[in-house]
Amino acid sequence: RMAAAPPSYCFVAFPPCSKDGLVVFGKNSARPRDEVQEVVYFAAAAHDPGSKVECTYIEIEQVPKTHAVVLSRPSWLWGAEMGANEHGVCVANEAVVTREPASESEALLGMDLVRLGLERGATAKEALDVIVALLEEHGQGGNYYEDGNSCHTFQSAFLIVDRNEAWILETSGKYWAAEKITEGAKCICNQLSLTTKIDAEHPELRNYVRSQGWWNGDSDFNFSEVFSLADDHLACCSGRESLEKQGGEVSAQTMIDVLRDKDSGVCVDSESFLTTASIVSVLPQDPSFPCVHYFTGTPDPSRSIFKPFIFVDDVKLVPKVQSPSFGNDDPAKKIPRFQEKPDRRHELYKAHEWARSLLENDQDKGQKLMRIMLDLEKQGLEAMEDILTRTEVLDPAEVVDLFYDCVDTELKFFK
Repeated sequence: RMAAAPPSYCFVAFPPCSKDGLVVFGKNSARPRDEVQEVVYFAAAAHDPGSKVECTYIEIEQVPKTHAVVLSRPSWLWGAEMGANEHGVCVANEAVVTREPASESEALLGMDLVRLGLERGATAKEALDVIVALLEEHGQGGNYYEDGNSCHTFQSAFLIVDRNEAWILETSGKYWAAEKITEGAKCICNQLSLTTKIDAEHPELRNYVRSQGWWNGDSDFNFSEVFSLADDHLACCSGRESLEKQGGEVSAQTMIDVLRDKDSGVCVDSESFLTTASIVSVLPQDPSFPCVHYFTGTPDPSRSIFKPFIFVDDVKLVPKVQSPSFGNDDPAKKIPRFQEKPDRRHELYKAHEWARSLLENDQDKGQKLMRIMLDLEKQGLEAMEDILTRTEVLDPAEVVDLFYDCVDTELKFFK
């Protein structure tokens, strides 16, 4: 039996499930408990013809222009668990297990494809096209964890969202299928979820599964049934129920509440896995309003603050949520890989560890701290609500330091 994929949860809600013309996106990233995630911003850039980009394990051709991106990523790798670009595209991935063993040979990771889709796609559909083309050209494979003792490999699923539509993309090797969504709520987790509604697919997909003897061509083609290990695809997804319980009014706050829910299993805190970072994005369907992306940058959303980020030119960088860089000396870059594990904790992560021990050991002080933190978060949410409901156009100067200031204020409270 293959190792279980980490139980991350990704969500999207469109009207009529969401509030006032908003698309709301969210993800809890479940990863090995001690892994650090950082929040990083890369400005849009132009690249010389023939230049290459070094992903986590392999180098590929660079494109002439990459979009500005903000990413939440395990700090040892190049790609991302989730993120957004300046055009209001959001992408998150899921590790999934299919009946085909994932490749151990180093290729693109699902996380690399998240970042590549965001850097190269100005719409959700463009990001999807980028991801499947790269999958065809380079394949997916390599260790999903910073672990020198064993190789953990998975196939990938993606939730790709913009202001108008979302795509659920599920893959096995280079084969894939995708479903388009424009209304209602969807959740994807660490199991395949596509069934017979397929809006785009690999041109050879059906021939391939017939040649493998997994489908006879007579019955309806059901992607999950064909590619899942026996009955795996039935248990998904407690997350969607907790979202639907909110009834017609999903907002940033609702999505945050869903991500904090430990009882439903959406907020993972188990022996092997922890929700190491979370994101919520609000994408107004009216393009004259900015998209707002909230990141925790710290583990366990029930004890973290969601802090807003808005794309503007010259947005202020936030070194306090960035892990130290080890350059070419990084054990993740040397062969054999992962022979040691450097300390990747950033400043906010360290402060958060202190706060967590307070929450665990001194109930009164801990609860007081949590109240202050949630109050701070609420101020941020209300300020963003104001930006998304006013009539005049946003002045970029107003939000250029937004994420920086929120992280700074959070650190001051911990001190």
